Amino acid sequence: MARTVHPPTSPAKQMLSEQVYAHLRNAIMRGEYAPGDALKPQDLSRQHGVSLAVVREALVRLVGEGLAERLTNRGFAVPAFSDDRWQQIGEARRAIEPVLLRMSIERGDVNWEGDVRAAHHRLARTPVFTPEDGEYYSEAWAEAHRVFHRTLLAGCGNPVLLETFDRMWVASELARRWSAHRNPERDGIDEHRRLEEAALARNPDVAADMLTRHLTLTTVALAEQEA
Repeated sequence: MARTVHPPTSPAKQMLSEQVYAHLRNAIMRGEYAPGDALKPQDLSRQHGVSLAVVREALVRLVGEGLAERLTNRGFAVPAFSDDRWQQIGEARRAIEPVLLRMSIERGDVNWEGDVRAAHHRLARTPVFTPEDGEYYSEAWAEAHRVFHRTLLAGCGNPVLLETFDRMWVASELARRWSAHRNPERDGIDEHRRLEEAALARNPDVAADMLTRHLTLTTVALAEQEA
């Protein structure tokens, strides 16, 4: 029986799909689309002047990152803002990230220690809020925050697990972009400092407990702001 051979995606199509994906990802993260807004392939195809296949490829990537949902009628939409969703994301992160941190502390070498220290230094020196960002976290701080948390876990040496972290981070970052306002009651600087110290002291129990509490406080804060 002859096998159907699918032609490889052309470089031009890949480039167009990457451009549409990047534009939609940035627009969703910036809040240009409200929670639950439809992402209609036909409209996006006309807007970007590309084929439906290119748009669908970009949308499928967004679904994989948790930045879009595939609807039952085969359409797409920005995830709806619901407390259940963020509680589930928080639960998943609390189940996985402390385990990865323990693995990093066990397996990480001196280069990992240096990377953790450098990532924390950058995070501590980056302003959380800037005048142009108002009451929301600054773009520079959001990236430094992501790098610090990922670097803590990178010592685990398992790229598959780190890919899982990446997907969960993007989904939870979207929640923060929608609802993370200033919280004067929380000392995030101290939380991150203590996380760094526990990790570099090679104390897996203390570090894992701190990370669990850190993630729990984030989930609670999002639920309170959504209520």
